[in-house]
Amino acid sequence: MKSAIRENAEIKYAVSGCSLGAIVVAASEKGVCAILLGDQPAPLVQNLQERFPASRLSAADGKLDRLVAKVIKFVDAPRVGLDVPLDTRGTEFQQRVWLALQDIPAGSTASYTDIAGRIGAPKSVRAVAQACAANAIAVAIPCHRVVRNDGALSGYRWGVERKRALLAREGATAR
Repeated sequence: MKSAIRENAEIKYAVSGCSLGAIVVAASEKGVCAILLGDQPAPLVQNLQERFPASRLSAADGKLDRLVAKVIKFVDAPRVGLDVPLDTRGTEFQQRVWLALQDIPAGSTASYTDIAGRIGAPKSVRAVAQACAANAIAVAIPCHRVVRNDGALSGYRWGVERKRALLAREGATAR
């Protein structure tokens, strides 16, 4: 199944700073379609453009301020929760992985093998890792809660130090 990118959809985005660096929050009429973390905003905006080439992107001019504030609050205090609609865009397999990730509570972790088993594809561990890497909605789809089988941290699209910081804020133990 191809990615569910809607042609010519309008996406508004806002750039801000948070305790983990630069953050870009983007939303369509359906919900948040991207939360990107990094060191500098310009590469994040470029990444957003690359992820949604068929969409019309525009700066939100303050229209996403409340949403961005909610996301930043969640980054800093993940146990408060983040109740926002999501516009997940990916293959059917990616969608299954992302739903399973959303079931991992703050303060807990799961392995890639655990997630593969939860979605009924126990031999698809590598594909689960690829789905985590393809996740454009950082923290709201908590791929940072996925660790290696031995509990050690592995790669994280937004940087292993950000992953470590997020897990520490949630009270999760990571090796």
